Amino acid sequence: MPKALCSGGNMDYVYRFPVVRGIQAGSEYYIAMVPLKMLSKLFSTDEEEYIPPEYRAQRRLNESRIPVISKYILDNRENYVFSALAASIDGEFEFKNNKTNDDTGILEVSMDAHFLINDGQHRKSAIMAALKEDKSLENETISIVFYADNGLERSQQIFTDLNKNAVKTSNSISELYDSRDEMAVITRNVIWNNDFLNTYTDKEKDILGKYSSSLFTLNTFYTANKTIVGRSIKKDTEKFLLNYWNNVVEHMAQWQELQHREITKVDLRESYIATQSIVIQALGRIGNYYISHQDEMKDGLRGLERINWSRSAKQWYMRAVGKNGRIITSKKAALLISNVIKKELGIALSAEEINAEEALKKTIKD
Repeated sequence: MPKALCSGGNMDYVYRFPVVRGIQAGSEYYIAMVPLKMLSKLFSTDEEEYIPPEYRAQRRLNESRIPVISKYILDNRENYVFSALAASIDGEFEFKNNKTNDDTGILEVSMDAHFLINDGQHRKSAIMAALKEDKSLENETISIVFYADNGLERSQQIFTDLNKNAVKTSNSISELYDSRDEMAVITRNVIWNNDFLNTYTDKEKDILGKYSSSLFTLNTFYTANKTIVGRSIKKDTEKFLLNYWNNVVEHMAQWQELQHREITKVDLRESYIATQSIVIQALGRIGNYYISHQDEMKDGLRGLERINWSRSAKQWYMRAVGKNGRIITSKKAALLISNVIKKELGIALSAEEINAEEALKKTIKD
């Protein structure tokens, strides 16, 4: 734990951090394990004063993110995890290495110095918020990577490099690995237990390339399942969803043709809309009806076999396929596609859906 030390000279009082020293691009940096209760002492908590972006080394704090991250800490008290913070030291400091190892030792930082966050301001603020509710967090630690501050331009560049070159994880892979999100767990299990979906669902990517061996993404089904279930996940939710998607797979004609090698993936992608993400979202709306009318589902979904999923079919114009021939991906498109499906399955349209149909007629007429 860093503490004050009277030493004389320009560094009369200092913080002392046990650190490991590293070298990047010819410059030294230092990694320290810092108790969470020290964050409020090291970093300014004054986020109120507005500073123009060109005169600061960080984006402005997004206050709405703080409660979300803080709740994550408090709800997962036994297994939360954070990556390191990155900070620049604006002031006097000195590294004193151990006699046995040149790259470990004590980093002494003047108490007159300022610590500037280069990466992790939201994590820092969320931790400080969580500490107010759970004092037992105080002596837990987070790693901080310290750099020497070489002016505003360098600090801004550090922020840019850390964020611009970071690879954001896809929604699909987050849902593949997330064991806390109950719907993510259920969606994985549903996909794994249907041979067709398991074979043709990419579990890492959110966007599929033209020549991808997959037809769907895990995130597509995750989103559709949330539409089906809403906010209420019950004991039999997974059983229902597996039954629902099993029936959909069985009665989607082109999916069956692919499974029996009567059509190629290229033909399926180019000539039909049956594997488009927006169609899966529309099927999510259908599932939302059947979750409260389960006795109708098995016979009702047979009607999927009668639907013409050809991309050129007139019924999809301005519902799934725009004037430019591209697939429409809006929520409105999902509603309009589900209307066609509902009519074929004998499901009555809601007032909202009827109004959407009237609006579409006017759009096409104009």
